[in-house]
Amino acid sequence: MAREEVTVTVSSPSGNRELRISSPGRVLWPDLGLTKLDLARYMIDVGDCFLAANGDRPVTLQRFSGDIEGEQFFSKNPPRGAPDFVRSVMVVYPSGRSHPQLVIDEIAAAVWAVQMNTVVFHPWASRAGNPDNPDQLRIDLDPQPGTGFEDAVPAAQELRSVLSEAGLESFIKTSGNRGLHVFAPIEPRHEFLEVRHAVIAAARELERRMPQAVTTAWWKEERGTRIFVDFNQANRDRTMAGAYSPRALPGATVSCPIGWDELEHVDTQDFTITTVPQRLKAIGDPWADMHAKPGTIDILLGWWERDLAAGLGEMPFPPDFPKMPGEPTRVQPSRARTKD
Repeated sequence: MAREEVTVTVSSPSGNRELRISSPGRVLWPDLGLTKLDLARYMIDVGDCFLAANGDRPVTLQRFSGDIEGEQFFSKNPPRGAPDFVRSVMVVYPSGRSHPQLVIDEIAAAVWAVQMNTVVFHPWASRAGNPDNPDQLRIDLDPQPGTGFEDAVPAAQELRSVLSEAGLESFIKTSGNRGLHVFAPIEPRHEFLEVRHAVIAAARELERRMPQAVTTAWWKEERGTRIFVDFNQANRDRTMAGAYSPRALPGATVSCPIGWDELEHVDTQDFTITTVPQRLKAIGDPWADMHAKPGTIDILLGWWERDLAAGLGEMPFPPDFPKMPGEPTRVQPSRARTKD
């Protein structure tokens, strides 16, 4: 029996490319019947905006052996047989180990990734030419149990004010699930650890202003029914779903950039791989000018130093990170009390 496949045409700087999509009828989103070919066509339709947000960055691919409810794995290194228009860049991981990581330079590379059963794209906060110094400050507003998207909205609005006071213009997107991602373009002059400290400074300031609604508590048992400001997403090799990336969720939702004036009225379930292409045709890309005027994190780092002087030290790192200077003990508070 002949293997099922189709060919899609993708424009590129080098002219049109003809890319093979095997098993085009494979259903990725069972609830909606959306297929691998539907996803490939989506990537082509949003290509320019997707590249503007995620191109020229180290990227991790979230790949699936079947549909989104099945086995998944994360792919960072270029697999064997990758086409010549898919490049890589050497990056340093938290362990100190160096390894090549995928970079997407044209939408054909993203369509090739779909052919490799990628659903979600996770770009770094830094560019391929300067992978150690982020050009984006990213803050993840993560609703905890008992809260939802509607609770993240006022937190995002106040965070916008905090960042503005620090001299930064901020941009926002849905996570594709229940949360919100706030980005600020910055000059790539600081290493990941310093940018993390800037994020912590902003998060602590937001928490001071909204203590009943927002928390920086790393341990889940201490968060309560509040929005968690996930400062650890600012670490090296920590990523979130990229702008215009699909999510592996039943509704085929997309992590979608929105305007600040839209925030109070959007329904995140409306942004899907079937609706976002038409949205872009109708209103354009809210992130089109994101990097026109990058700011600095100097004021936020001043806040970090102020908080250090006041006795607020380093925050916990993810468990797979090496022990970091100044980091508190990685022991769950309830367990620490039990030991005492």
